Amino acid sequence: MNRKKFISASLLASAAAFLGNKISFGENSKQKKTIQPVSDKKLIPGKHKDLTILNPKPWNAETPPHLLDDKITPANKLFVRNNGRIPEDIDVSKWTLTVGGESVNSEKTYTLAELKSKFKQYTYQLTLECGGNGRREFSPPAKGNQWDLGAVGCPEWTGVRLKDVLEDVGIKSDAVYVGYYGEDVHLSGDTEKVVISRGVPIKKALEDEALIAWSINGEDLPVMNGYPLRLVFGGWPGSTSGKWLSKLVVRNQVHDGPKMGGMSYRIPKYPVAPGTKVPEEDMKIIEEMPVKSLITHPKTGAMVSGSKSFEVRGHAWSGDRSINSVHVSLDYGATWKLCEVSKAVNKNAWQHFKINLSLPQKGYYEIWARATDSNGEMQPMVIPNWNPKGYLNNACHRIAVKRV
Repeated sequence: MNRKKFISASLLASAAAFLGNKISFGENSKQKKTIQPVSDKKLIPGKHKDLTILNPKPWNAETPPHLLDDKITPANKLFVRNNGRIPEDIDVSKWTLTVGGESVNSEKTYTLAELKSKFKQYTYQLTLECGGNGRREFSPPAKGNQWDLGAVGCPEWTGVRLKDVLEDVGIKSDAVYVGYYGEDVHLSGDTEKVVISRGVPIKKALEDEALIAWSINGEDLPVMNGYPLRLVFGGWPGSTSGKWLSKLVVRNQVHDGPKMGGMSYRIPKYPVAPGTKVPEEDMKIIEEMPVKSLITHPKTGAMVSGSKSFEVRGHAWSGDRSINSVHVSLDYGATWKLCEVSKAVNKNAWQHFKINLSLPQKGYYEIWARATDSNGEMQPMVIPNWNPKGYLNNACHRIAVKRV
């Protein structure tokens, strides 16, 4: 059930404009939904049947939080975020990756087989999250796919380190940025138009965990997630991790491909009031994603019998940083309980938290989760700064449970 519907009929009405995430038990409210998702009768090839489809043209779909309970996200549960059409008639034997740009010594082209044989292969668990994850909670609404909370996942990726390929090509001292080009097709069908071409600063590109990947959890990438080759930059907006990768350019300036400028994947340089029209020159590129957590068990709307304890668990992550602690609250943030938190398997992997709770008496409860990262940054309990595109909502996740 929609959280706003419940709150509109409750004593928490004054908080409706601020608190994030949807909540169950709202069936008695008459408030109309502002978001009408695409019919779930449509299924995405290779994906779990219960993914929520936001848009079929291009395909965009998210994973309900309770389906993200796995420590390593299964391929069929990884969200889909596409800007154009999926390339057709992919011939892996002919697939190549060209590396060029102003700041390379000489352009080189590799076949997929050469990438696999020439360079050492690495496997990392890397968190991938759409920059607009949580967009639906911003008010006034921002344009774009109205993601709830499920545009995130942390599979195990296998490939070669981007820095090893760049070292083989040879990069100049004036290198500033690395940009990508993929083989996805513009929605117009015009093959001359580039769908999206973004990238990262050279420092991020040269990190050990920056991968050119062809495998997820030991199997080929799903077609919807970039088969046969893609970039993976954990902890940064998913749009930097180009899919259907065919070309990389090392630039002597900030990359200027489609969706690098204007309002795309940018936020204001200073706090603005909700609804403000912000000039393009006052926008800055999103880099690291903010600290965040997600409750994956129990499913919101769970019924709990008696005073028996039950486990609450989930994941937490924070850009290029690690998670120091996760707390949960049963009383709307008045008091907090410290969770057990696992260590990160590697940099940019999400961490797992758990705690046993019991409900003191019959009735309705909300469980809130709040993560704190290694820099001391903590999730806000309310929707963070409004921005024109609805990026970076990292408000505390809240679920509803009821003791019966």
